[in-house]
Amino acid sequence: DLLVVPSSVGDTSVTQWPPFLLASKIPMALDIAKSVKKRDEELLRRIKQDPYTYYAVIECYETLLDILYSLIAETSDMKVVDRIRESLEESIHNQSLVRDFRLDELHLLSDKFNKLLSLLLEIEQEGNDTAKMTQIANLLQDTMEIITQDIMKNGQGILKDENRESQLFANINLESIKDEAWREKCVRLRLLLTTKESAIYVPINLEARRRMTFFANSLFMKMPRAPQVSSMMSFSVLTPYFKEEVLFSAEDLHKKNEDGISILFYLQKIYPDEWKNFFERIRPKDEESRKSMMDEISRWASYRGQTAKTGKVTNSTERPKLDPKDEFLKARMEDISLWASYRGQTLTRTVRGMMYYRRALEIQCIQDKNGIAKLDHQRTNSSYQDGESVADMDLAIADIKFTYVVSCQVYGMQKVSKDAKEKARYLNILNLMMMYPSLRIAYIDEVEAPNKDGMTEKTYYSVLVKGVGDKYDEEIYRIKLPGKPTNIGEGKPENQNHAIIFTRGEALQVIDMNQDNYLEEAFKMRNVLEEFESTKYGKSKPTILGLREHIFTGSVSSLAWFMSNQETSFVTIGQRVLANPLK
Repeated sequence: DLLVVPSSVGDTSVTQWPPFLLASKIPMALDIAKSVKKRDEELLRRIKQDPYTYYAVIECYETLLDILYSLIAETSDMKVVDRIRESLEESIHNQSLVRDFRLDELHLLSDKFNKLLSLLLEIEQEGNDTAKMTQIANLLQDTMEIITQDIMKNGQGILKDENRESQLFANINLESIKDEAWREKCVRLRLLLTTKESAIYVPINLEARRRMTFFANSLFMKMPRAPQVSSMMSFSVLTPYFKEEVLFSAEDLHKKNEDGISILFYLQKIYPDEWKNFFERIRPKDEESRKSMMDEISRWASYRGQTAKTGKVTNSTERPKLDPKDEFLKARMEDISLWASYRGQTLTRTVRGMMYYRRALEIQCIQDKNGIAKLDHQRTNSSYQDGESVADMDLAIADIKFTYVVSCQVYGMQKVSKDAKEKARYLNILNLMMMYPSLRIAYIDEVEAPNKDGMTEKTYYSVLVKGVGDKYDEEIYRIKLPGKPTNIGEGKPENQNHAIIFTRGEALQVIDMNQDNYLEEAFKMRNVLEEFESTKYGKSKPTILGLREHIFTGSVSSLAWFMSNQETSFVTIGQRVLANPLK
């Protein structure tokens, strides 16, 4: 909730910042008000010293009024709130707020409003809880008495009304509770009133801190203004791949090295908090789910004819005795393989990172059309690949502007290979195409066919395929080559060269197989591409643009840390100095 930008942007006269920026600002403002005894100018000056405190105070006041007015059902109750509001605004206008109000009693009002908001949020949208409605009415009555009796020095007559036929706030209008935007206001206001320390919400994970810090700092750079997605420069990403790991298998994860350490054990030790969070996500949430999972695990083990510990053969009707945690992890091995692969130097990690470009473009397409205030949070949190429906036009624009090609040189050979390892790599690459429908795989195909002389010779083709359905790849293009590309030059460059023809767009980013990308950085790609069109370079516009690389293995060991710093020093900093020589 602290990171959510409200969908009701524009309901207040000030900018509505994410709550984490306004955390503790209202309690701080209450302390300031309590300490100021003489002049309004001093109060305003101290409040405005921190712009976020000023924004929080104004938003809190205007939102409170909005919520109160929405609850009022009687005209007489409306008049009471109007009188209080008019008295307050008159004192502010006359700069007599400190003289007319006992500001050191405001904390009582804050506590009452906090209880009121909690009660309002507890009421179901379609429910009619009489007990809670009575509590709300009592809280509103107490609140008005605190304002007029304890806070206002001249407010004793506001609640008096000889023509009143019923008790104050005896009737309440709860129709607004059905409105999601209204409930969102209540949640946000309660956060403003109660959240006191933003520091406790700083992520424990060091990588999360690094990413957030880097992204926040990068926003202060002088960047070209981002155009709309429909107007941005289109680009492609090309990644060369040979026979590196695509996805860690169960055997890979559990295989021990000469020191008796497995990959999974190692990853669990260097990413302990991430493993804990991952295990929490996949663990059954309730007893029913746990029983269902245990039944599934028992069947899983029985079908394989062995118990978990003894290795003895069992009858199909017997249920082996299982170590719940071990067998649970075995049953979720596919998820664990992905978790481990996303933390290793695998093709799966690289593909996931590069496909963040497409996901970012999807979100930005929606934002361009609707504005950030109406951006559907579910769409921002889930890609269409997770089953979320996104407008076809947004998907089409994202596909037009971004293409990702992985040049898997020996994909065709892996497809027909009888070697289990190579076949597994082929299947894993195929699964990546199923997972990311817009991913394209290029490879060199060798075909033996008779020539004019009747002799058999090999013909080479550059082939582009895509994933179709659940388990097939479909050929899109096939281009005949004059010979074997890798005989001309080195393997990696030629692996890229034969696939360049399949890329699209005005810019091409070349990414190594062991690189990664992040969603927050993908959002800045529109700004990056505008560098090619920038007028600050005059007639000599740049044709090559360098982006710094984060070595994600830098935390693995002291040697990796040294190599990471070496890359930063002699590549990133060196290239920047050469691009803009010191004068």
